[in-house]
Amino acid sequence: MKTLPDNPHLDHLRRQAKDLLAGLRDTRPEATLADAQTALARQYGFRTWADLKAEVDRGRGGAVEAGQALAEQLADRYGLGAVVAMRSLARPDEMGRRWLLETGQGRWAVRTVDDVYPVTDGEENTRFQEAALRAGVTLPRPVRSLDGRVVEEIGGHRWRVYESVRSGPPLAAPVSATITREVGALLAIVHGLRFPAAEICPWNDRRLSTRGWAELAGPATAKGAAWAPVLTAALPALAELESIGDCHAATTEPVLCHNNFNPGNVRVSKTLVVSGWEHAAGLPPEWELAAALANWAVDPNGGVNEAGARALLEGYGSTRPLTLADFRGTAIGLQNYVAGQVELALEATGDEDARFADRNVRHLLTHLPSRAALEELVSYS
Repeated sequence: MKTLPDNPHLDHLRRQAKDLLAGLRDTRPEATLADAQTALARQYGFRTWADLKAEVDRGRGGAVEAGQALAEQLADRYGLGAVVAMRSLARPDEMGRRWLLETGQGRWAVRTVDDVYPVTDGEENTRFQEAALRAGVTLPRPVRSLDGRVVEEIGGHRWRVYESVRSGPPLAAPVSATITREVGALLAIVHGLRFPAAEICPWNDRRLSTRGWAELAGPATAKGAAWAPVLTAALPALAELESIGDCHAATTEPVLCHNNFNPGNVRVSKTLVVSGWEHAAGLPPEWELAAALANWAVDPNGGVNEAGARALLEGYGSTRPLTLADFRGTAIGLQNYVAGQVELALEATGDEDARFADRNVRHLLTHLPSRAALEELVSYS
């Protein structure tokens, strides 16, 4: 589910809806802006555009101001200049929280990386990002501390810092073929680096939860979670994902990949700006290409944007035909993510967290990609 920023702006949502409209019109030329607004609202977990607007009004001004001492420690450790202000950008995610730090030297995107998996000092994927920058990928430039470290521990958290890049809001699927062609080309550049990786990322290679889906459904029902019946209803779809995750076939050697190359991590500026590199890890390139097709060309209701899928593959260039087994990493990673979000929802306390968890889990469980949609993507390769 897409998450609103801490200080949401309706103008950004209107721009997102216009971008989404271009993607919808690839398959439905008659789609209207109102259709795109409704589709976008549902991606944020709301039934209508009016409901989303009401949430924007409710959340306006909700950014958290960081303490001056913390902001100054960060600025001093990374040599960023005199602090002007530091405020949160979004609620905590599965890794930590994103902040904007303004100093006399500029604007900096800082974030905590307390729960990144696998745990890393960030050095390898920073070199990877720097290589991508040199190759022509636009991304927020990573910043090392004055001691040369990528990750610094400050105030009980692990921090990373990037230069802030001004751009539009993140994109939403399905994305227009014009954009997906550029996405395919960027992915080819990243894979063309052939940045070595020792192994396939465990997140995409095996289920990490020790509990099966039925075992998670039991505690949800016992707790009286409002989303418990939705989890029970989603068990067949989750079993279908398991069957795809069990597909095995020969793969190429893993290379370091972005491993989170989805519309929520790409924004439009003069070029496409790619963020979210903290999960960079080893994957066979065809696994990340398959994941990109699922993330960019399949809408949350399971419909496939054929024009978008074909354009992404054309932008990527020559590759062997994909098979369903190439979606193995996509299926396993999604299962790990869903299991983690269900666990968090079971632990949610407080009205606001419980409200968000209910909306988030409902959305996840009712918008799982189908085997049929993935097989359709395979047919285009």
